Amino acid sequence: MMISNVFKAGASGLALMAMSGCAMTSEAQLGQEPDLTVELPVTDPATPEPISEAYVWDLTELYASPEAWDAAYEDIKARAATLADYKGTLGDSAEAMATAFRAVSDTAKDMVRLYTYASLSHDEDQRAPESQERFGKAQGLFQTFGEATSWMDPEVLSVGKETVEAYLAEEPALEPFRFTLEDTLRQAPHTLDEKGEALLALSGQAMSQPGQIYSLYANASIPWPSLTLSDGTEVKLNQAGYSRYRGAENREDRKAVFDTFWSAWKTYENGMGATLNAQVLSAVFQAKARDFDSVLERNMFDDALPEEIYTQLVTQVNDALPVFHRYLKLRGRMLGVEDLRYYDIYPPIIEADTGTFDMERSKELTFAALEPFGEEYLGLLREGLSERWMHAYPQEGKETGAYMSGSAYDVHPYVLLNHNDDYDSLSTFAHEWGHAVHTQLAKSEQPFETAGYSTFIAEIASTINEILLEEYMIAHAETKEEKLYYLGYALESLRGTFYRQTMFGEFELAIHEAAERGEPLTGAKLTQIYGDLLRKYHGEAEGVMKIDDTYAVEWAYIPHFYYEFYVYQYATSVSGAAWFSEQFLAGDEDVRDNFINVLKAGGSDYPHNILMNEAGLDMTKPDAYQAVVRRMNNIMDRIEALLDEEE
Repeated sequence: MMISNVFKAGASGLALMAMSGCAMTSEAQLGQEPDLTVELPVTDPATPEPISEAYVWDLTELYASPEAWDAAYEDIKARAATLADYKGTLGDSAEAMATAFRAVSDTAKDMVRLYTYASLSHDEDQRAPESQERFGKAQGLFQTFGEATSWMDPEVLSVGKETVEAYLAEEPALEPFRFTLEDTLRQAPHTLDEKGEALLALSGQAMSQPGQIYSLYANASIPWPSLTLSDGTEVKLNQAGYSRYRGAENREDRKAVFDTFWSAWKTYENGMGATLNAQVLSAVFQAKARDFDSVLERNMFDDALPEEIYTQLVTQVNDALPVFHRYLKLRGRMLGVEDLRYYDIYPPIIEADTGTFDMERSKELTFAALEPFGEEYLGLLREGLSERWMHAYPQEGKETGAYMSGSAYDVHPYVLLNHNDDYDSLSTFAHEWGHAVHTQLAKSEQPFETAGYSTFIAEIASTINEILLEEYMIAHAETKEEKLYYLGYALESLRGTFYRQTMFGEFELAIHEAAERGEPLTGAKLTQIYGDLLRKYHGEAEGVMKIDDTYAVEWAYIPHFYYEFYVYQYATSVSGAAWFSEQFLAGDEDVRDNFINVLKAGGSDYPHNILMNEAGLDMTKPDAYQAVVRRMNNIMDRIEALLDEEE
């Protein structure tokens, strides 16, 4: 994923990426659970093999040393404290407005760089006290910045639309802020007075605590159980252990993994329920404070996304549940299982000797698969892979999963991986470097103020790389088994990204609507809502798959629920990626050029407008979602044809 939470710095409206440090995981992109997918190192953690320096990122390009960071922190903290001095000047003249906005923007840019270093160094080893302290100081600085600039939106609105438009026509120095100012005017009905904005800014850090509590539960506090598998192997079922062993070949082993892991989460059902309830109530409070009718409306409004995108996605996915059920039945056929259970969802439907996908092979295959993008794209990818921009392999204390951080405008993007030399790792590699090239393209065309792009587009840029890689691997498979393996992987990716993430989206909508009706969200209530959706999506009533009651606590494990209405964008993104790739793979070079232009647009317009204007993709229409359904059916057709050959 791309780390890209947007922090609205008063009227600056700057895309200050990485505020929350939401280092979520590769698996959501890979089509399964978000955040918790990476396996532990194969070596004994007590005596790990040394990692090549080439695969550890070089943070000195951000700051030469922790001491340099400390000095920059003090400087930026002092500068942030002076931003309130511009209060009352925005209406003096166009030049005065430009001066204030430039001061805020320059401070924001440097602050994001400061945060990036703190976040990345923290994620190298989250056990290190000095990194924890630095990370906390960087988060606190965002709070200070928000408070120091909270007056800006109300003051711009008091200046008035007519005057702001006249200033924009008069003063070239305001041009980088045109989109920001126009967006501030659009936000007028939901902008509070100066005291209200200051109060909301003050509440920001407290509102982020539920996510921090979840992280402490999931990564540090729960005493994870151990389990002895049928072959005598004893495994610890923490997050990574569950991810590693839930797809065990032996069916009794994977049932035991599910039973043990979800029973552990069940013990914390009440506490996790209170934590997620606090997150939801925080979201409801913020929506009401800004005079929105719902949390969904507030979240869609930020990017000017029509609510029809959300409802159209849910409608199209529910209409396509028979296609998902077709997949589940095919999975049962290939596994030789008649009574499908939820613990049968993860084992590969066919094994094949694909070899090892070490870092060098991952680079080669990604280059080959993405060759149709052209030299401009490949040149940027080549540059990144020739430098130390990535932290590639697992190590003790490191953040799990994978992400790209492109927040520091004057420095290249950074990529965090937990590469295990398998095909999952290759797919994640291609995905995250899609984000990195997107960042490079956006920065090449956009100033800092409009370089930060929406998640809504970001995940299209990375997911299309997965699709191109899948088709490349299928086309170059040397055996029928290998071809079936890659086809099955592609199918599973769609299962998880299109169907599973939409199910998550339905869950999010349901729990926020329940809270808006005043219904208490206990752990048991959350389990009931989630369990009903699990059963609907997996066709329990139709006899497709049985869901055990214990597994319905799965909601407690998903970190994305602490990032309001985030997960649905994985489903819209795979839909957009399928829409682009369907035409792209058919040889339509205009679509390729349009796609590159979408990436270069960064955040210069609202994401729905960019997709419409640059590529003609309208995500409010059913057609935007039909390509992914066609792809899923096509893959199953190819699999069944190969299976029928054997029979």
